[in-house]
Amino acid sequence: MAKLPLPERRFALVDCNNFYASCEKLFRPDLKHRPLVVLSNNDGCIIARCALAKQLAIPMGAPFHQLKALLKQQQVAVFSSNYALYGDLSSRVMQTLEQLAPKVEIYSIDEAFLELSGLDFCQNLSDFGQHIRTTIKQQLGLPVCVGIGPSKTLAKLANYAAKKYPQFEGVLDLSEPHKRLHILARTPVQEVWGVGRKLAEHLHAMKIETALQLARACPQQIRKKFSVVLARTVNELNGLACLALDEVQEPKQQIISSRSFGQRVTDKGAMQQAISLYLSRAAEKLRAQQSLARRLSLFIRSSRFEQKTPFFGDQACLELTTPSNDSRVLQQAVMQLLDKIWRQGPAYAKAGVVLSDLCAIQGLQSQLFAPPPSERSQRLMATIDQLNQKHRGSVFIARQGKDGDWQMQQKFLSPAYTTRWDQLPEVR
Repeated sequence: MAKLPLPERRFALVDCNNFYASCEKLFRPDLKHRPLVVLSNNDGCIIARCALAKQLAIPMGAPFHQLKALLKQQQVAVFSSNYALYGDLSSRVMQTLEQLAPKVEIYSIDEAFLELSGLDFCQNLSDFGQHIRTTIKQQLGLPVCVGIGPSKTLAKLANYAAKKYPQFEGVLDLSEPHKRLHILARTPVQEVWGVGRKLAEHLHAMKIETALQLARACPQQIRKKFSVVLARTVNELNGLACLALDEVQEPKQQIISSRSFGQRVTDKGAMQQAISLYLSRAAEKLRAQQSLARRLSLFIRSSRFEQKTPFFGDQACLELTTPSNDSRVLQQAVMQLLDKIWRQGPAYAKAGVVLSDLCAIQGLQSQLFAPPPSERSQRLMATIDQLNQKHRGSVFIARQGKDGDWQMQQKFLSPAYTTRWDQLPEVR
């Protein structure tokens, strides 16, 4: 009996359009026809723009203080980063996609790859892409574009074209070779997934300026001159899938929690309060991926741009006798590090903690004379995390405190519409 041919690989990339800006507009219908921008931590730079703001040529990454007059003149709505809102809406998007596709790889806060292999036997993939767009728009109110192709790189490229060219109505399938060649020829090589600015400059020197020219390059020569990664990209542009869908995210090997202060910190007590908060956030992420930390680092520094005072910065680290993710144990250790590097006098602008040399809780082999992590500790931390998931900051280490002048500036912060009962949107 003859074997049936295996179905060709098909991938889709679903990407939310102007995600941060779209999240802010979702609960503010009065801003539907107004340009809108979102600022970075401490309201420093512009990190997101809606389509109307892009039409005004407001530059990405520009310092907010330099554009205040222009934004006011153009009646641009300004928002501080609301990561609680963005994270919750991202989770809802991913849950919706998992109901629509058999396999999903979460690529970033606003992007996900889908495995569609075999679906083209029973459904037109472009129609399926429109179904994804309609479903997310109806259920969550967020606009998305969908790129489809026989490789992840082509799906990513199709998504880029679906956003750029209105005639595709937000969905483009590059499975057909003639359509693929048409788009590859019109796409600058720097828009190919994994090709950055510096790499593009080297490719330009080789007369490779479009995605099509890169696709026609010899993979062996590209590998010899650049890397095996770029050689795989060449194959992927030709429809040969080299990258599989990664449904299970690998645990992070390092967790960093750091922030610039809203105001300069000169008091050690305020610094302890800030570091305590950063450490608690890092420990929460550590527990979420079921890991323990063997190494803890701390850094503090003043601003390099202050001309009146000299720069000061220092860091310290220690090895934990027993790997831990208990906030109490880590808090005690990080305060010991602060005592070592603290210097009275500088106006500190930033601090951060780093948890590294991570290992999984399951299968941990303890040292001969070191006690294993306490089950009681694990249960306590799990209970605290559950309470804080329902209401952020409901349980915390006393040293952390509730308020501080060092907290990030968020003058334009929108409500936590979806994660706090007291900030639910009102319908009148």
